[in-house]
Amino acid sequence: MTDLPRRRLHPLSPFLHSIRQLIALVAVISWQGFANLGVAHFLGVVVLILIGAVIYSVITWRFTGYEVTGRELRIYEGTFSRRVRTIPLERLQSVEVVRPFLAQLTGLAELRLEVVGGGKAEAPLAYLTVAEAGSLRTHLLELARGGSAAPAENEPRGPEPVLYAARDEDLLLSQAMTPEVIFLPIAAAFVVVQFALAGSFGFIAIASMITALIGVLVRPVRRVTRNWRCTLTERETRLHIRRGLTETHSQTVPVQRVQGVTVTWPLIWRPKRWLKATVDIAAQGSQGADPDDHEATTLLPVATLDEARAVVPWLLPRVDGELAPVDIAALPLSGVPERAVWLAPLARTVLAAGLTPHVFATVDGLLTRRLRLVPYARIQSVRVQQGPVQRRLGLATVHVDVAGAPPASAPERDLAEAYELAGELTVRARAARAAA
Repeated sequence: MTDLPRRRLHPLSPFLHSIRQLIALVAVISWQGFANLGVAHFLGVVVLILIGAVIYSVITWRFTGYEVTGRELRIYEGTFSRRVRTIPLERLQSVEVVRPFLAQLTGLAELRLEVVGGGKAEAPLAYLTVAEAGSLRTHLLELARGGSAAPAENEPRGPEPVLYAARDEDLLLSQAMTPEVIFLPIAAAFVVVQFALAGSFGFIAIASMITALIGVLVRPVRRVTRNWRCTLTERETRLHIRRGLTETHSQTVPVQRVQGVTVTWPLIWRPKRWLKATVDIAAQGSQGADPDDHEATTLLPVATLDEARAVVPWLLPRVDGELAPVDIAALPLSGVPERAVWLAPLARTVLAAGLTPHVFATVDGLLTRRLRLVPYARIQSVRVQQGPVQRRLGLATVHVDVAGAPPASAPERDLAEAYELAGELTVRARAARAAA
């Protein structure tokens, strides 16, 4: 059954896709155009390029589109080589409405689909009108969770309760309190002194220093622009994350798709009692990934403990439809044996792990404290690992693997306790999956 018949993308979509290439091509022609072609010939070449772009855009637009058939989303692509991509909606993890700067100017939006096992957006739909993108997002999420297949354009909507709203001044100050920014003046002064002593402080030295400084500031500036006016709201069992300055993002994450939650307390932020929280879904996380490389999972860019205590339970399994009673400030955690000092002399007092009725919790990190919460139903495997030194000390590490997300590890546990913990985790994971 065809739920939504085949529809084309917005007619401006091909132009927005190729605008950078067109600008670069015109710039290259402009570099030599006035000198070799003259003004008349130069304008003629530009007009021909634009005409060719219009023709190509019309052809591309005619053969691209999408439709929803049953519980599948089909995306039609290609101009000379046609391709149809089919996405089972059961694999859908989250849907995000993104509005880059040019899309904001034209009143359009891009729909990015995150699916199980995908490392990036799966066949993004770019571009649609904002209303069409929002309606399609709601419709796909309803189908993904087994809801009604009726389109949701006219669904009545009341105001969504706001769980969290970032304060812009706190976001700016928090990124100013990062190692990149704090040590930037020291690094710049060192470079200036070096060049001054060498007597070669000229244009090249200044340009090199400015380029290096810009490179260092890219990451904190990117965090600010991406998380600007971050707002978290909820409706039923779905969380809506809205944020962005130059490129606005509106992401919907079904709570039942959450693989894990990580709360971190950077050392520099502790005097302000700030923390940061991220959420992992199977489409975005990857083992060993740098958290800054998947900023789309940021849940709370900068928040207080009370704000985190109010938000985190929304991301964990429900109990009879109610929020799980998980308080991140009062978890039943136990530390490691004193003999673990031989392997973790400084972090021994920090390492901890514990079982709650609904999640497995671990704590690690000396300078940046990290709390990891993994719902039992999301556990894929449990491993007990021993290194040569651990064997001599009677210690072991328990690893809990989660699909498409970093594992949760409880290092330096007593060997008997490690096997007991692994067995209990296996039992609880099996029971949680059966209940789900």
